[in-house]
Amino acid sequence: MATSVGAESPRTGLTRRSRSRNILSRIRHGQITGRGLSRGTQIPEALLQERDKRARWHGIPVLLQKLYESSHPNSDLSQTHGVVKEMSSLLSMEAMSFVTEDRKTAQESTFPNTYTFDLFGGVDLLVEILMRPTLTTQKNTSKMSDDLVKDCLSVLYNCCICTEGVTKSLASRNDFVLFLFTLMTNKKTFLQTATLIEDILGVKKEMIQLEDIPNLPTLVQSFDQQQLANFCRILSVTISEPDVGNDDKHTLLAKNAQQKKNASPSRAEVNQVTLLNIPGFIERLCKLATRKVSEATGTSNFLQELEDWYTWLDNALVLDALMQMATEEAEHSSTESSDESSLATSPLRHRLPQSMKIVHEIMYKVEVLYVLCVLLMGRQRNQVHKMLAEFRLIPGLNNLFDKLIWRKQTSNHVLHGQNQNCDCSPEISFKIQFLRLLQSFSDHHENKYLLLNSQELNELSAISLKANIPEVEALVNTDRSLVCDGKKGLLTRLLAVMKREPADSSFRFWQARAVESFLRGATSYADQVFLLKRGLLEHILFCIIDSGCKSRDVLQSYFDLLGELMKFNIDAFRRFNKYVNTEEKFQIFLNQINSSLVDSNMLVRCIVLSLDRFENQTEDVKVVEVLSECCLLSYMSRVENRLSFLFRLVNIINVQTLTQENVSCLNTSLVVLMLARRKGKLPFYLNALREKEYAEKYPGCLLNNFHNLLRFWQRHYLNKDKDSTCLENSSCISFSYWKETVSVLLSSDRTSLCAIASYIDEAFMDLERDFLEV
Repeated sequence: MATSVGAESPRTGLTRRSRSRNILSRIRHGQITGRGLSRGTQIPEALLQERDKRARWHGIPVLLQKLYESSHPNSDLSQTHGVVKEMSSLLSMEAMSFVTEDRKTAQESTFPNTYTFDLFGGVDLLVEILMRPTLTTQKNTSKMSDDLVKDCLSVLYNCCICTEGVTKSLASRNDFVLFLFTLMTNKKTFLQTATLIEDILGVKKEMIQLEDIPNLPTLVQSFDQQQLANFCRILSVTISEPDVGNDDKHTLLAKNAQQKKNASPSRAEVNQVTLLNIPGFIERLCKLATRKVSEATGTSNFLQELEDWYTWLDNALVLDALMQMATEEAEHSSTESSDESSLATSPLRHRLPQSMKIVHEIMYKVEVLYVLCVLLMGRQRNQVHKMLAEFRLIPGLNNLFDKLIWRKQTSNHVLHGQNQNCDCSPEISFKIQFLRLLQSFSDHHENKYLLLNSQELNELSAISLKANIPEVEALVNTDRSLVCDGKKGLLTRLLAVMKREPADSSFRFWQARAVESFLRGATSYADQVFLLKRGLLEHILFCIIDSGCKSRDVLQSYFDLLGELMKFNIDAFRRFNKYVNTEEKFQIFLNQINSSLVDSNMLVRCIVLSLDRFENQTEDVKVVEVLSECCLLSYMSRVENRLSFLFRLVNIINVQTLTQENVSCLNTSLVVLMLARRKGKLPFYLNALREKEYAEKYPGCLLNNFHNLLRFWQRHYLNKDKDSTCLENSSCISFSYWKETVSVLLSSDRTSLCAIASYIDEAFMDLERDFLEV
């Protein structure tokens, strides 16, 4: 007898309706009809509830079913929001634990709730809910509330930081990424949107094109200053060249090959142009970078400020810095007044907003300075320089220097792991970005004189007048209305803090780089004397000889700075000899140079070039006196010492290992040989290299290697105008003479005494091999 619909089956005890919810039946039905399960929410609720207890899903699959059923078009979105809020509370605790528990990676810890949410299609469902208004043509659909959008974005972000693969999955959906930018027009959802976009763009394989963002100029112009600062966090990902993460890719061989392969501008370069074409964009960044904390708007309401602050809390160091500053304020107040009643009326919770504003403003400026720094180093450098000068970025930073940028020694302020100067700390990051900006701003550009004030510019003019030399053209052309205000310019302020920096501070590296960039380019006697008068040379020598500094990066930066400061300057060599006044000091100095020639070779080049010039100025009594007295010049004047440097410079590099960092060794060796060629001694030096090979029992090795290096030099420099200009300016040797010397050395004429080939026995000759081979 047939059973009626809904009746029990005598064999199974299940109703026919229950049977249709059996998971195996559903799968089999899907195989037959071609309409199988497409989302986790289609799994029977009874099975989910039964399995939930064992798997500890905390009801998430069932909640997702409710979310799906309540989020259809024209449905009551208040119910949808209720389900989202319920799930958000389940997921947010896991996200917070990820942030606070030593920032464990997804591989090191498990996050069952977010994993379950994604496993059952929750991420895809939320994306569908958010984008639905853009995918429907119906006019009467329910409008999503701002709170619902915010909660959806927060849940997605929690899944991104807790569950591996979610961020990459979202990043692969270009339509969703571009859609997120449209949500930034709403101030109420801006912060959550910006945080999620930043996370997604950080893993996106193919860099987004800013010009694809709908109405980008209008969007950017609608931002208030705080939103613009947050937006800079996103922009930093879109305008920076991706880090290849492989040392082999950083070799000049690899870079040159990549440039040939990709002759057109990169996406990052295209994005930089897109930004520069947005009206008022650079001007607003300059205002953000230079505004005072008291001028920051939008933080008068403490609760609003806390919501704003929430976006930064993924960095626990921010909280450390915040509480440290609040504590310092409390201690400062207690030393000024012991009146208990005054302290009682100023509890920590009242002081916290001001501390928060300071760190908040610092973190904003970090992002803004980074964007400006990247633009300064791009192809549109001159255009950016002109705008930064016009909008008075440098005078603005100068006014902030003492009160915000370098208001205290940071090294004792925030500790992080084993490195107290880790740039994860907000104030440390701020200082480093500031110094990087100064370096990029000054490097080989006439606008570097904007780092001085009017009195200091007058001092430079007076130095030139006293030395009876013409003023540098860039100095004459400097617009005095755009230079620094106050008693000191930015460069002078930087020198003052540089001298006070602790011996083990990593800031020494960045400070030295920033000051060195002011001196780089065509050598200016007045610039050197300006810095010599402020004791810079003695400070550098103290750091190299007496401070016990062991950091190779810091020592390299000081060697480079010392080279620029002393080059062709007889007064500098006299000061050097006055400081290095014992044989012990001189030997320490030489040991530092010899311990890493890659780091010190620019200084060696400076000494060799200066010695050559001074030897041609024997009619000058002062020069003759210094030549006879200076231990450094006497040391380099001995040919055996110059040859020793040449041997090592050629031996520590080869074509396959050349990078932007060590290619200077090749150029320094060329300087030694060019100066020898001028004096007709090039054959002597080449023969010395040959004798060195045989003495070391590796005939042909040194000269074959040098031959390959020079072949690479031709390919590299003859197609790069900027590099050739830098070589010419730094050495005061015309680039035509550089090219001519390399051609002479590479001549295939074995009868030429100036050709490398003449000094390699045929049995050991390996000149024709393609140097691209490993």
